[in-house]
Amino acid sequence: MNDQNKSAVAEPQDRAPVTKKDLTADHPTWCPGCGDFSVLAFYYKLLTKRQVPHENVTTVAGIGCSSRFPYFVQAHGAHFIHGRALAFASGVSLSRPDLHVFVFGGDGDAFSIGGNHLNHTARRNIKMTYVIMDNYVYGLTKKQTSPTSPIGFKSKTDTWGAKDRPINPMKQLISSGATFVARTTHTNPNHLMAMMEAAMDHDGFSVIECLSECVEFYPGAFDKSNPRKGGEFHEVPADHDVTDEFAAYRLAAEPFPGYFGIFYKVNEPTKNKNEADIIKASSAKFVGRKPAEILQQSFNRMK
Repeated sequence: MNDQNKSAVAEPQDRAPVTKKDLTADHPTWCPGCGDFSVLAFYYKLLTKRQVPHENVTTVAGIGCSSRFPYFVQAHGAHFIHGRALAFASGVSLSRPDLHVFVFGGDGDAFSIGGNHLNHTARRNIKMTYVIMDNYVYGLTKKQTSPTSPIGFKSKTDTWGAKDRPINPMKQLISSGATFVARTTHTNPNHLMAMMEAAMDHDGFSVIECLSECVEFYPGAFDKSNPRKGGEFHEVPADHDVTDEFAAYRLAAEPFPGYFGIFYKVNEPTKNKNEADIIKASSAKFVGRKPAEILQQSFNRMK
């Protein structure tokens, strides 16, 4: 690189600090009072605190109220197909392991149409952070029963009250193989920030279920977890062993509002590392050979 090009490239130490203004792309269009505002605010705060440059972060989402996230963040990202955000994000993470990949979605996008993608991304332990803003209702399509809606919830699809048992997000995430599983709520900002930081630092597939109230179609859904509304916010006990899968299941089995914090955290090889090792081992076989020779050898094996 010549001197002219060197001067045109800003080295990290020469760059101006990343600010919230730099990260803000558009004004959020959520309903006033929506819990998703808190998650967005602390995403900005996380990136400014860690001083992550725009080109080193990717924000991906599927379809739903919360999945509008990429529109509001001035960085690389994609508003992808309903339920397929993790599939897209997996490609980004595996092809660009140098990036911080964040995925945002709701309970429908994550546990309904995207449920199978969630299971396979978890078991592969692909490095990314997935924040699921769970409001127990389909809000974007104006109040239908979601996979996490409690029994008895009356919606446009269950006017008589939901009869199907809701899934337990914590149990599903742990059993699927996610190596970091945490739970928080938008009404406790300090806790939300702590969980996002811990998830970002985890080397693997980290998932946070964040209770995010839909004030329009399910107001008061999480009052029992909010001390300001007479509820109780129980943090995961200090003596909880986050590497104990069965202990994590026991915490997940507690009735609502349950516990908040890190339920499960283990260190396992990521798919990113496994694939990098495979590529390195395969490439070593062709050191010193020209591309045409490598291609011819591949053709020869097919004969």
